[in-house]
Amino acid sequence: MCGIAGIVLAQGNEVNAQLIRDMNQALFHRGPDEGGVYLGEGVGLGHRRLSIIDVASGQQPMLSDDQRACIVFNGEIYNHQALRQELIELGHHFNTVCDTEVILQGWLAWGPQVVNRLRGMFAFAIWDQSQQQLFLARDRLGIKPLYYAMLASGELIFGSELKALQVHPKLPTELNPQAISDYFSLGYIPEPKTIFEQVYKLRPGHTLLLKQGMTSLPSSECYWDVSFAPPASAETDASKSIAQQLTERLREAVDIRLVAEVPLGAFLSGGVDSSAVVAMMAQLQAEPVNTCAIGFDVADFNETEFAAMVAQRYQTAHRVATVASDDFALIDKLAYFYDEPFADSSAMPTYRVCELAKQQVTVALSGDGGDELFAGYRRYQWHLREERIRSLVPEAARKPVFSLLAKAYPKADWAPKFLRAKTTFQAIARDTVEGYFHNFSIFSEAQKSELFSEQLKAQLGDYRSISVFNEHYANFDGVDSLSLVQYLDLKTYLPGDILTKVDRVSMAHALEVRVPILDHKLVEWSATLPPATKLAKGVSKAILKQALEPHLPEDVLYRRKMGFAVPLCRWFRGPLKDKLHTALSSGCLAQSQLFNLDYIHRLLEQHSSGRRDHSAALWALLMFEAFLAKQQAGAVSQPDSVTASAVI
Repeated sequence: MCGIAGIVLAQGNEVNAQLIRDMNQALFHRGPDEGGVYLGEGVGLGHRRLSIIDVASGQQPMLSDDQRACIVFNGEIYNHQALRQELIELGHHFNTVCDTEVILQGWLAWGPQVVNRLRGMFAFAIWDQSQQQLFLARDRLGIKPLYYAMLASGELIFGSELKALQVHPKLPTELNPQAISDYFSLGYIPEPKTIFEQVYKLRPGHTLLLKQGMTSLPSSECYWDVSFAPPASAETDASKSIAQQLTERLREAVDIRLVAEVPLGAFLSGGVDSSAVVAMMAQLQAEPVNTCAIGFDVADFNETEFAAMVAQRYQTAHRVATVASDDFALIDKLAYFYDEPFADSSAMPTYRVCELAKQQVTVALSGDGGDELFAGYRRYQWHLREERIRSLVPEAARKPVFSLLAKAYPKADWAPKFLRAKTTFQAIARDTVEGYFHNFSIFSEAQKSELFSEQLKAQLGDYRSISVFNEHYANFDGVDSLSLVQYLDLKTYLPGDILTKVDRVSMAHALEVRVPILDHKLVEWSATLPPATKLAKGVSKAILKQALEPHLPEDVLYRRKMGFAVPLCRWFRGPLKDKLHTALSSGCLAQSQLFNLDYIHRLLEQHSSGRRDHSAALWALLMFEAFLAKQQAGAVSQPDSVTASAVI
């Protein structure tokens, strides 16, 4: 796991060597083992290395023997040995045994099509001197990040994190109003946008090819998408049950991720997905699995007892740490490592579990992706219930009827329990995609209209964040509602929130995290399964749980899902109340002219009094405040101390 950065000039002049070194140094935390820079005609590439495979060699940037091409690469390619053999048979010569050289030789053999052959997680850049072109690529699911921008001078710059680009003195940093709107809906900024107007993320499953001399950005090209179309013929092996095939596919995905020349372990939250990964690991390796878990100082949010069940069953080398209220000081660290506003509060325990894991291992396997692939989120069940109501009421009547009910809430005590919510009535009044979007938006469009200043609303014009989902909906090829929302999450929430969260805080500790459930072959297979196998009679992840019954305790498989939540509601009414009020009332956010401060004060008062739970909204505001404070400070380097003074 590594960090990459680069500059390509519009003309073949000399790149500022110190500038590319400084961009590279901004990513030191991603690869503290080694660093290197390549300088060619009109190009500079930087690389920070976290040595995992072929520790003795495999240094980057890596040049081909004929000096034609140079690569910087972040990630792991799990089928590199098979590809190596194929390339050797084609006449290619190798100097190392690392996966980086396989990509480089693959480029020389297959050009841009090399990405279709890679099985793994990756973001890489290849400079082809003979063609005078730069090739950027990102893995199919978006496990590894890649940012880029075209400057007014014609330079293209890129890096693993936004902070590498911010080192460049010519980077425009005007805030993107649409990104701000998206953030306050979703809690993150979805691809390809960033918080800055002229900086982009390369979309998952996309490549970008830039020929030197181009002065405008070319469009990225999609090389992969997941299909939920009902298969013309059965994709499953009729001789085996679906559960048996799932177990075999999961075991194989875990197995190929156990190759490393450094200590390896796993996160163990006590949930189904991480427990499944640990169970497979324990059956594949002779030595005890190194596992770690994080608990909370609020009992209702603590899952460590379930993690302990799995640890005891498989006799893992298990460690546990606790996140307490005073961990709020992490906010400065989070603002630094995420660069953009990021409102998933579980980044706090994720930071700590990565910190704990790094004490034992350099590589950790996680269970991320299970909820998206096998319908584990509770919101999927809510969505299907709403869809049933939508199907019963004609569209012409549904919107006025349920809009009226939403306005009348809370005086709808006659309704079934699952309908006794204003947001549910509002969601049913909308169409399928907008209803799903509304269900988990932090702020609705109406609430954002109250939150945003007149100046920001003028900049937004008629833009609505639902367009993020509608763009992906246009590419969906399935026929059922469950597959649709799974697809939307795979394209938005998974890369924008879940994978971003884990990448930044794991690399903050120079820890590589591998995600076997997101092996693209497993993803493609799972998409062919009937929806009823995933969500059956109210049981989420039904087929996954069935497959794991021989491997995990029933209490772990069939207990109520908790998730990696943080008790913000209680913290914001208790030990963190004063700090929260100070941060949102007199910090950079209050001075930004982006927000209606009266509305923010109303949110604070309603939450403090206990009348409403605005914890998610307040956390989103607090993290935006932290971002603004970091921008105002103008610092790209990591804070020397972990204090909240600059923010709160």
